Amino acid sequence: MKSPDKTVLRELQTIPGVGPSIARDLVELGIRRVQDLRGKDPERLYRLLCRRQGLLMDRCLLYVFRCAVYYAETKKAEARLLLWWNWKDTPSVARKAKLALISELGARTTGAASRSSRVRLSRA
Repeated sequence: MKSPDKTVLRELQTIPGVGPSIARDLVELGIRRVQDLRGKDPERLYRLLCRRQGLLMDRCLLYVFRCAVYYAETKKAEARLLLWWNWKDTPSVARKAKLALISELGARTTGAASRSSRVRLSRA
C-alpha cells in the first residue's frame, strides 16, 4: 500500500481516539476524510480490516470505529460519546462476538490465543 498523505492522516487524527496507527487503518479501508465515515457500519469496517490484516484485531478498534462514525455523523456530539471506551460492548457480548468472528473468519486458535487481543487468521 502506498504511504498515505500526511494531510489525510492529520485530518483523520482530528477524530477522537484516532492516532497515527488507526488513521493508517482507516486509509487502508478507503477512508480519507472524516466525512467518508458518514453512513459507514463500524462493525463492517472492523471485520474488513481483520480480513485484510489476517488478524483478529483488538475489539477496542471496533469501539474507536463506532466513536469515529458517531463523530462524523453528529453535529452536536455529546462529550461522553466522544470517548471510545463509552462504545464498548458488555464483556459477555464482546466474548460472544469475538468467538463468532473467529469462526467466521477462519482463525486457527487454541486456549490462550482465543483470549488474546490478536489472533492469526488462516488464509484458505
